[in-house]
Amino acid sequence: MFLSAGQTSDYIGARALLASIPQAGVLLGDRGYDADWFRNALNNMGISPCIPSRSGRKVPIPHDADLYRQRHKIENMFARLKDWRRIATRYDRCPILFLSACALAATIIYWL
Repeated sequence: MFLSAGQTSDYIGARALLASIPQAGVLLGDRGYDADWFRNALNNMGISPCIPSRSGRKVPIPHDADLYRQRHKIENMFARLKDWRRIATRYDRCPILFLSACALAATIIYWL
């Protein structure tokens, strides 16, 4: 888990986690991760990016729409985390306490 500032874009957070991405065949991401440097870094790691192009891109990059539909499983996981009121409303203003609450909730969700 990695906690970034709320106003930070998705691909900036991805830069911090790039070295710790496990070996995989494909990485599913939303339009927030559409950056040429991120796509190139994934390709260099042997990971195929399945990221739709942003609307402002002059030449859209194609992606596998059938595979991208599987992203709902990731969104469902975040929705289950937000079932916890403490996480959804971010009661904890201290980032360490908030990340700890997220880790605790994720552990309990996995356990159940």
